[in-house]
Amino acid sequence: MLDQGTLQLIRDSLLPLLEGTLKGTLPLAAISFVLGLALALVVALMRLSPVPPVQAVARAYVSLIRGTPLLLQLFIIYYGLPSLGVTIDPFPSAVIAFTLNVGGYASEVVRASILALPRGQWEAAATVGMGYPATLRRIILPQATRVAVPPLSNTLIALVKDTSLASTIQVTELLRKAQEVAAPTFQFFTLYSVAAVYYWVICLGLSFMQSRLETRLNRYVAA
Repeated sequence: MLDQGTLQLIRDSLLPLLEGTLKGTLPLAAISFVLGLALALVVALMRLSPVPPVQAVARAYVSLIRGTPLLLQLFIIYYGLPSLGVTIDPFPSAVIAFTLNVGGYASEVVRASILALPRGQWEAAATVGMGYPATLRRIILPQATRVAVPPLSNTLIALVKDTSLASTIQVTELLRKAQEVAAPTFQFFTLYSVAAVYYWVICLGLSFMQSRLETRLNRYVAA
């Protein structure tokens, strides 16, 4: 059983941790994911390009992002760039790092989703005189979206948890708030456990939204 002092500490920590979640963790994850998806689409299309140099650039980017730790990417942007005369504030640094990371991983999801569609879709569009941009926008991407939703949802859930790394570059998000609240009392186990519950609830909500979105998209698929 928890003693009264511990219970009071948990009650007192709920609001500060919620503030860190709403002002740090969720905005950081949302902004990075949206920008990362846009970057992922560009990189995926570069990977599918018939121009070898364009493919090579995209392949090198994906290899670099997937082959290096996210924490190192954060440190390079926040601690490394100042040595080159480029100084970026903590929150934008985290957004840049997470965006680049999401772009590298999600681009392979987008590319695989596009390749999963029958080649006949492209040929049918060409038969009716539809150009490449119109085919992508009106035929390929809407169908690829349904295929990509589960893995992209997993990417978003992983990103929410990875935002905890932003505490290492002084971004005030959920984990950093937990550290700040725990420091005066040294009740790190208790406060980190509360933070873990916050992350868990967020991920449960995202999983529920993923399930609803998949059900909604599957309504338009012929049995």
